[in-house]
Amino acid sequence: MYETCEAIVMRTVDYGETNKIVTLFTREWGKVAAMARGAKKPSSRLSAVTQPLCYGRYVVRRGRGVGVLQQGELIDSMRMLREDLFAAAYAAYLVELTDKGTEEQKSNPHLFALLLQTLRYMSEGRDAEILTFIYEMKMLSVLGVPPLLDRCARCGATVGRFSFSIKEAGFLCHRCEAADPHRLPLSPASVRLLRLFSRFDLSRLGAVSVKASTRAELKAVLSAYYEEYTGLTLKTKRFLAQIDELRDKLGPSGGQGEPFSL
Repeated sequence: MYETCEAIVMRTVDYGETNKIVTLFTREWGKVAAMARGAKKPSSRLSAVTQPLCYGRYVVRRGRGVGVLQQGELIDSMRMLREDLFAAAYAAYLVELTDKGTEEQKSNPHLFALLLQTLRYMSEGRDAEILTFIYEMKMLSVLGVPPLLDRCARCGATVGRFSFSIKEAGFLCHRCEAADPHRLPLSPASVRLLRLFSRFDLSRLGAVSVKASTRAELKAVLSAYYEEYTGLTLKTKRFLAQIDELRDKLGPSGGQGEPFSL
């Protein structure tokens, strides 16, 4: 039986001379794979709607394995995400993170809405790096490994000067920092943003800037935490690191997108 769904195209794999196997992240069913027959042909009605990062409405026959994609209607091509190198790198990373971090056919409408909103903001030219930090923080709950951010992981203190401990999986106050000599230092701004990112409603995104030093602290914490606790190996992460190096060479505004406010 064919059913209609809203979906983001996560990835495609060529199958034979003219077909594609398309992985869709759907609002209704989670992640599903479907055969798009003839989609490699430029003249195919499925060609445009099966491009990675496209958001559309699709008619699919699901199966235990690979289903069948019958037709699709484009809602948003996310064209800018394929034309801008920096945005494309961040978007590809978030999609792969979602792909590797979710199970087949397990519905998560909240995560779907979060990914869609994040990609749309990136497509509008918003700050891709900060959007990625927000998404990474929220994804940790989906993965079942959220850090402890509302208090010290050792003594439970809620006020004071905090650093981040990978070993303790959360904040350490200044009274307990000796418990982890490898703790990561944090400015008050980074402490506030890490807490905010974990619970922030992305639809309320507005416009302010984040200092380079604060970005570096956030990136260090998230990269180390993901490496230690998620077990995910992402090809796009290495490419994203190269893109970040290129952005840094271009200057403080290179690839950052528009500022935002919280």
